[in-house]
Amino acid sequence: MAFPVVDTEYHKEIEKARRDLRALIAFNNCAPIMLRLAWHDAGTYDVSTKTGGPNGSIRNEEEYSHSSNNGLKIAIDFCEEVKAKHQKITYADLYQLAGVVAVEVTGGPTIDFVPGRKDSDICPKEGRLPNATKGAPHLKDIFYRMGLSGKDIVALSGGHTLGRAHPERSGFDGPWTNEPLKFDNSYFVELLKGESEGLLKLPTDIALMDYPEFREYVELYAKCQPLSTSCRHLFRWTKRLCKLICFQYVVKLIKVVCRHHPMLDYG
Repeated sequence: MAFPVVDTEYHKEIEKARRDLRALIAFNNCAPIMLRLAWHDAGTYDVSTKTGGPNGSIRNEEEYSHSSNNGLKIAIDFCEEVKAKHQKITYADLYQLAGVVAVEVTGGPTIDFVPGRKDSDICPKEGRLPNATKGAPHLKDIFYRMGLSGKDIVALSGGHTLGRAHPERSGFDGPWTNEPLKFDNSYFVELLKGESEGLLKLPTDIALMDYPEFREYVELYAKCQPLSTSCRHLFRWTKRLCKLICFQYVVKLIKVVCRHHPMLDYG
């Protein structure tokens, strides 16, 4: 797919917005919900009809009021603070940029961002995002509809390395890892350990372990150790995660070595 074309001034606005997003996310401790916003705007894509996807439509009440989007109005309102200062940037670009910055400020890599998404007011019907109470057949139905693969399912599930579930939003409660504000591969490591006191495993998480076609990638992404050559698996996973979240465009080179950073607290 060809890169979208934007002018020099637009690129400058993107970089300014990126700086403002870093400050906003750091001040409000909202990286996990920003990553969730980016994914939920993108995750409605249908490859057969070419509808949905990262087009900013989640800003409309018709869509953010879907049960799968409970709580995301918080992230939408945070983004409005940046949008007010950079009105030229589309919501579609802003939400995906927020997800990329959320990864960066929580210890993940700095990722080149390709702008050029167009906004849409056409909201998809509810039901295009994964239902956490269901298993592997459901995951396949949802992700194959997007034109994605089993490997992609595992990569995107790894976004649970950030944040926690809130009972008032999803009916589930708790974090997936012991350091839910640190972007690393702990989600995959914890999946391989099995049940751990105080940590959450959704039915959709457990499904990744029950099917060999998924489990092989869980094992692959769990191999990273700090400063070891096996970190290439984490690099590849991070790149794949961010590419899939913004999945109609290409994420370029990851300029980082494996490292551990303390995370921000989140609200």
